[in-house]
Amino acid sequence: MFETDNTDNTTGDSPNGASRAPSEQAGTTTRESSTEKQIQAAHIGEVTPLVGHIYIAEYDPAWPRLFQREAERILAALGERVVLLEHVGSTSVPGLADKPRIDVLLVVPDSADESTYVPALEAVSYVLRIREPDWYEHCVFKGPDTDVNLHVFSPGCPEIDRMLLFRDWLRSNVSDRRLYERTKRELARRDWKYTQNYADAKTAVVEEILARARGEGEEGGRELS
Repeated sequence: MFETDNTDNTTGDSPNGASRAPSEQAGTTTRESSTEKQIQAAHIGEVTPLVGHIYIAEYDPAWPRLFQREAERILAALGERVVLLEHVGSTSVPGLADKPRIDVLLVVPDSADESTYVPALEAVSYVLRIREPDWYEHCVFKGPDTDVNLHVFSPGCPEIDRMLLFRDWLRSNVSDRRLYERTKRELARRDWKYTQNYADAKTAVVEEILARARGEGEEGGRELS
């Protein structure tokens, strides 16, 4: 999954996180680090290089409220077409520092059938910025007034479980939450051409944490302080 460009400057993680972008999610759907050609191809409109370093903010208690406002707007626009709507990514984990961008997971009956949801979201000022037809028909919208990555998938997509598993594990596991935050801060101090490159760099730690969340590794994470 791709991060949106730096005019919008995320991930969100999103999913922040694991290979080819997502909002840091779980499972066996990881991909190679993104090339510039891939980043450009997935985006709708210009992809602007980063200016300066990635900004990591301390956790803000307002983030869940910002998600709730977006959720109400999306539900009003789509109604029964919403199969699942969740706050994901690091801004959904209390106490975890992150880029101040809200990652939202939206599941619709068929994300490939854009006519059933894109016009309704555009009518309330969401803007389609990423389209990945070869990767679970994933789409990403930007929000009308809040810095948002709205990720759209169809039921049964493995990325849905990845996002929710990663979020729920970090909410409950202090050691891995510290590990992830420490890694993000270290990576954010480096120079990256695109936010996507930063997201791809988090792949190893995301997969390490997800392995523990799935019970494949030792319980708990490394203490960092």
